[in-house]
Amino acid sequence: MNIGEAAGASGVSAKMIRHYESVDLLPPAARTDAGYRQYTEKDVHTLQFIRRSRDLGFSIDEIRGLLSLWQDRRRPSRQVKAMAQAHIAELEQKAQEILAMKSTLEHLVHCCRGDDRPDCPILENLADHSHASVQAVGRPRARHAFAQR
Repeated sequence: MNIGEAAGASGVSAKMIRHYESVDLLPPAARTDAGYRQYTEKDVHTLQFIRRSRDLGFSIDEIRGLLSLWQDRRRPSRQVKAMAQAHIAELEQKAQEILAMKSTLEHLVHCCRGDDRPDCPILENLADHSHASVQAVGRPRARHAFAQR
């Protein structure tokens, strides 16, 4: 089947199929004499595995590890479980960060009068460097330092 058919059968866009090939999640497709990619049912099954893994938030590197374990019929299930548990811990951390951001923003919205006056605690907080810290990955992280206002 061609890339469009593989995309339809797997639920993965043609663009992402090419990307997954480029990052070695999917082996390079066989080519026709005209250079068109050709996929097998096995490739579609692998793409479905990748799509479900991405839907659960696994990174490309984590999916690479999961694919390796999936393809190794002698793998110990404890390795798969350990990867899933580590991912759960990451998701929990992200959920806590999102809840903290939501709480901060709710407080700022509550403090903003939302009238015709120009003063706005939301903008003041965003402009005040003392109210944000930078995580290791370089993304700003909300803090509750403004609560003293």
